[in-house]
Amino acid sequence: MTLRRLLLVLILVAGFGYFITHFEVRRTGSSGDRSSPLTITEAHAAPEYTNTELNNISVYKRVVPSVVNITAGTVTLDFFMGLVPQQDQGSGFILDKQGHILTNYHVVADARNVEVQTHDKRRYQAQVIGKDRLHDLALLQINAPNLVPAVLASSRDLQVGQQVFAIGNPFGLSGTMTVGIISAIRSVRSPEGGAPIENAIQTDAAINPGNSGGPLLNSQGEVIGINSMIAQNGAEQNAGIGFAIPIDTAKAVLSDFQKYGHARRPSLGVRTLPIGPDLAEQMGLPAQYGVLIESTIPGGAAERAGLHGGNQVAYLGNMQISVGGDLIVAIDGQEITNSQDISEIMNGHQPGDAVTVTFYRGRRKMAAHVTLGEAHDQSA
Repeated sequence: MTLRRLLLVLILVAGFGYFITHFEVRRTGSSGDRSSPLTITEAHAAPEYTNTELNNISVYKRVVPSVVNITAGTVTLDFFMGLVPQQDQGSGFILDKQGHILTNYHVVADARNVEVQTHDKRRYQAQVIGKDRLHDLALLQINAPNLVPAVLASSRDLQVGQQVFAIGNPFGLSGTMTVGIISAIRSVRSPEGGAPIENAIQTDAAINPGNSGGPLLNSQGEVIGINSMIAQNGAEQNAGIGFAIPIDTAKAVLSDFQKYGHARRPSLGVRTLPIGPDLAEQMGLPAQYGVLIESTIPGGAAERAGLHGGNQVAYLGNMQISVGGDLIVAIDGQEITNSQDISEIMNGHQPGDAVTVTFYRGRRKMAAHVTLGEAHDQSA
């Protein structure tokens, strides 16, 4: 029995020795297969950019020195009615070498002090030169050397589908550029609750808190709008729908600041509904285009000239409208199809100017001479 056990042990030992001398034990795990070294493939030349990428890079390098970060110091009340300092951030862009900067009214509305940081990281105290709550615009000025002014284009002939760039300081991340297109051009309500912003540029270029006041650019890097607000779906962040104030509106406001020290915008004093062929047919109107006066502002230009607002309530889908008012089809001989057309004509006038309004009252075509009033926060 003892001899058997001895032979069994000798067989086991011999088998183990044979195994470790004839087979390679490979370890696997986080270190990988030692017999297969890691290799990577690297580019052997500098990257080649597409024409689109080259233009994006060129626009950014040319414009970013003109964009500034704005910090507005305000004071709020805490639970115990104590004063608590607070800082809000936004963007702006340089207009000239004298240090004038354009931004949104809501960026600096209640600020006790305003600080501007330029692209070279230098900080300057800013003076608020003018504010226009109605159009959500503000003009600042700093005393700084070597400023790079932005180039302003026109917003008159913008097209849906046109490529645009937004540069600003979203969430305090200075010098951020996003790319998109013009999604629509429409009238939207001002973030300050004033009159609608006519010809507002809707874009899908990412706009977030902190972008307000920064430039919206065309593919040449020229300013076509001032980024102002975003459509929110329960959160203050980009949802793919942002809006910019057209630069032509800003030019008119800047002209008023220079001439009068404050914004003076002309107004017809009406609230209107745009009319197209389908709606005109449904309502039995005498023209297939125009804007229907839903109401006139009490004491406003249209009311003083004898124009009539609606006198009957109706529903357009779920929206309540007022019908029965005059249908405006032209101003000074220029065809009117929507409120944007009226806005463009107003941009060429001042309060007190007289215009000829062509309209239908029932089936009768008429004309009235209207002396333009001045737009105020309560007017539409």
